[in-house]
Amino acid sequence: MTEEVVALDVSNMPASRSSRTTLSEAVVPVDAPLDMKDDMVDDTTYPDVSLGLPLDVVDDTTHVDVDAQITMPNEISAVLPLSISNEEKHMKAAQQWQNTITGVGQRFSGVHEFREALRKYAIAHQFAFRYKKNDSHRVTVKCKAEGCPWRIHASRLSTTQLICIKKMNATHTCEGAVVTTGYQATRSWVASIIMEKLKVFPNYKPKDIVNDIKQEYGIQLNYFQAWRGKEIAKEQLQGSYKEAYSQLPFFCEKIMETNPGSFATFTTKEDSSFHRLFVSFHASLYGFQQGCRPLLFLDSISLKSKYQGTLLAATAADGDDGVFPVAFSVVDAETDDNWHWFLLQLKSALPTSRPITFVADREKGLRESIAEIFQGSFHGYCLRYLTDQLLKDLKGQFSHEVKRLMVEDFYAAAYAPRPESFQRCLESIKSISLEAYNWLIQSEPMNWANAFFQGARYNHMASNFGELFYRWASEAHELPITQMVDVIRGKIMELFYTRRTDSNQWMTRLTPSMEEKLEKETVKVRPLQVLLSGGNTFEVRGDTIEVVDIDHWDCSCKGWQLTGLPCCHAIAVVGCIGRSPYEYCSRYFTTESYRLTYSESVHPIPNVDRPMEKDSSLVAVTVTPPPTRRPPGRPTTKRFGSQEVVKRQLQCSRCKGVGHNKSTCKELL
Repeated sequence: MTEEVVALDVSNMPASRSSRTTLSEAVVPVDAPLDMKDDMVDDTTYPDVSLGLPLDVVDDTTHVDVDAQITMPNEISAVLPLSISNEEKHMKAAQQWQNTITGVGQRFSGVHEFREALRKYAIAHQFAFRYKKNDSHRVTVKCKAEGCPWRIHASRLSTTQLICIKKMNATHTCEGAVVTTGYQATRSWVASIIMEKLKVFPNYKPKDIVNDIKQEYGIQLNYFQAWRGKEIAKEQLQGSYKEAYSQLPFFCEKIMETNPGSFATFTTKEDSSFHRLFVSFHASLYGFQQGCRPLLFLDSISLKSKYQGTLLAATAADGDDGVFPVAFSVVDAETDDNWHWFLLQLKSALPTSRPITFVADREKGLRESIAEIFQGSFHGYCLRYLTDQLLKDLKGQFSHEVKRLMVEDFYAAAYAPRPESFQRCLESIKSISLEAYNWLIQSEPMNWANAFFQGARYNHMASNFGELFYRWASEAHELPITQMVDVIRGKIMELFYTRRTDSNQWMTRLTPSMEEKLEKETVKVRPLQVLLSGGNTFEVRGDTIEVVDIDHWDCSCKGWQLTGLPCCHAIAVVGCIGRSPYEYCSRYFTTESYRLTYSESVHPIPNVDRPMEKDSSLVAVTVTPPPTRRPPGRPTTKRFGSQEVVKRQLQCSRCKGVGHNKSTCKELL
């Protein structure tokens, strides 16, 4: 098999601003032997990378004719006159490569170094060459021009890895390459070019790589080439994805060693491939048990790493309604079994007797797993997931406006504190769609409606508290698994320190957001009239008549029970009996509890990237990457938080019907 490398083709046309370039570079090794290809793909370290670096070997036989402009380094171009030609620029840039090949007897550390020197030499002397022999121990090259005697042969010195030039005819009878051939840049070449920039900009996008290389080199890459080149560059910078999985035993051991009381465990499949990893730091477990409401949000985040996977997250709400990370897990896929396993690990890490309210999707086996593993706890369905499912299951044509109204009524029904207001909202939906009404009635309102829910969810109706994990995972999803987990650990560590430091400056009894909510309720007290009903029960009159039981922290408006803060009716009663409303606020909202939540620290894990010790007791445990791998192309993204839940439908301007426009309307004119 032969491989062609085409160097420079100097155009005879004069330079002009309308022409992109008058100097073309086309350098390509084509159809290399398989062993040589593998060697060159693996050899992606280029100590002398410059803007004029030629192309590496190709991975396929698709050719594209490309003109590439050779640009100058900044320190040189800054002193060049504006009228200098592209050819002169190139010659100055290539002068440093004219003596990379000196003649017979010159030695190189290996074939990779020799090939690199040969490419630069060809660029500097402006000729094209072709490989006649090319493997790991010998390379024979001749000038591509027919009849030209230039030739070079190098082979390995016996008992060494050194490559030495044995024969060379340095005479050219040709005028260099008179035509260019099509070529493709290889992923290893792309990796070498973008390496330095990727260090500074970790989120360097493939489309930007394509644009930059086109602009700087005149080489047109496709998206896949840029994506693969970035993958290789990342692996060189960050370490091997495959090795990271093999380090999981050592990594889990280090987590529990540096953060005593933490949980870190993993499982593999029968073929030793990675299955799932669970991590919960002691600081998170302690903070949740000591200062957070018994309220957990479960959510999942699809990872866009090389081996895909999903991150399962359990988060809580601190006293200031901030997201508090409790535990997370990296699994090969989001399945019923993996959620069940995650909850089992969470139960082991949280040996608490108090009932916990979970806010989560009702699908993926969560309904059964929560009831089985956390007996006596409550499961509040996430409204976001319910809304998506409702709109998906609805049949028939509904306009965007109609769907929006139904969703608004659905949320109003969920937040309604009493059964009568809940029913009014459902009747409004029924007037729009009987099918939607029946769907909601059959969706177990006792698990999502405030009017019937038995647990305490503090008016948190959606499980998108996982947004914090989503942001963290988005920043680290392209890292090997151990580094990704350590980035999340670092984010948790930083979060705890920042919130602990900030709360030390607070002078209020409640956290800032709760102080604000209490103040808003206090403002509503002025027009209210309090009447003693008997004992510790009071009647409060305003726009409505409410009954307040001060001993049981109960108001008929249900605002006190739903939020954990006294409503305006309760505050009015508290003022009448000469007490402070702070005495009737949930302890979870106090500054003292908030500080207790973040009182423990997450500690660093040194030597995350260090290979597993040979004498470790875990050396016999083998973990390999999961069989699933990310497909080429841009991965899809999952949107969190507020989002439009329905798509706008076509509406005919002629008949006002939906699902079509006037051009396809069947109504008669």
